[in-house]
Amino acid sequence: MSEPRLHAPRVGVPPENRRQMLVKLCWMLIWMVYLAYPISDLFGHHGTAKTVFGWLMLALFLSCYVSLILRRQVRGTAITWDRGHAVALALMFAVAIATSVELDDNWLALFTYTAVAAGAVLPRGFALPGVIVVVATQVALGLAAGTDHTGLAGMALGGLLGGLAMTGLQQLVRTMAELREARQAVAALAASDERLRLARDLHDLLGHSLSLITLKTELTARFMDQERYEEARSQVADIEKVSRQALVDVREAIGGYRRPKLAVELAAARTALTAADITIDAPLSLADPRPGLGGEEEGALGWALREAVTNVVRHSGATQCRIRLIEDHAPNGRLGRVLTLEVADNGNLGKQTRNSPHGNGLTGLSERLALADGTLDAGPASGKHGFVVRATVPLRPETAERNPEGQPAAGTVQE
Repeated sequence: MSEPRLHAPRVGVPPENRRQMLVKLCWMLIWMVYLAYPISDLFGHHGTAKTVFGWLMLALFLSCYVSLILRRQVRGTAITWDRGHAVALALMFAVAIATSVELDDNWLALFTYTAVAAGAVLPRGFALPGVIVVVATQVALGLAAGTDHTGLAGMALGGLLGGLAMTGLQQLVRTMAELREARQAVAALAASDERLRLARDLHDLLGHSLSLITLKTELTARFMDQERYEEARSQVADIEKVSRQALVDVREAIGGYRRPKLAVELAAARTALTAADITIDAPLSLADPRPGLGGEEEGALGWALREAVTNVVRHSGATQCRIRLIEDHAPNGRLGRVLTLEVADNGNLGKQTRNSPHGNGLTGLSERLALADGTLDAGPASGKHGFVVRATVPLRPETAERNPEGQPAAGTVQE
């Protein structure tokens, strides 16, 4: 099992456990560098009363700021604006003003955090004006205190950009949530349309056949009541023919829905192997269309790939998996060409199945391949470890490529 990875904090969502809270606090500590100015002002620059006042105000300010940032939610996707947010933000704004007036202009840095908090927690429509008001107050107090214009401009620009960035981030997260909801709605509508289409197709296929079977069943019952057994037997034979034809039609209709596509199964295999931390060696060209590969044969290879990759992920304990498509002559002297899907890994399943050839977890795959005139060869690799699955299906001779002399080309491996 792979080791847990340290993920970035989820934007706009409060932490659900201590680990997420710790990660979010670590990210917040990066931006605490601006507190160096007010903290340095508390050492040896004021009397005891003002120093105690400064520490108390700083503790109150940080409590409100951490509470707002940790517990905030994106407006429109979670909880609504409440009185607690307003109180905390108002306290931060008041502390920033009081400390800047009573202590020193170094405390103007608190307005930077107030602007960020305003952009993060204020509702839509109030965030941008709130940030501007906070920055304007910072500039006014700085000019009144005679702060150096360069330093004041830097702090004001930092607060303005931070607040605007949080406002834009709020909008981005809100838009992503709306897109996620829209995607789910589209998927639900697509599934509903597909169900309706399946219902219409099955009704068109079976409606006439079932109506005919019902009528002929009633007619057969009447013949039986009149002891006209030959006519009844004839009707039963007709019912059997109609039923068989309806069954064939249904199988042909649903075959395209249930039959896996090789390209789709290859994409699913990449996803499954990557999620299991198994290195996959499979050329992108494997998903290209193959001349001569019919629907039944492609479906059989898709099932084989699905079963083989499931085997690798769940049972093999492998770290590498190789997937190839090999086109070659048909074996045993038969005419035509065949396509072989080869899935090999370096796990320990091959060692386990050397004395147990039926314990490879590929139950029913041979029967599926047999329906497409294909074969299955699965067993330990030639090396010390590893397991190999080879599924072979015939290519249709009318579309198989041949050389000018009319003979099949030499065996090729799709790389």
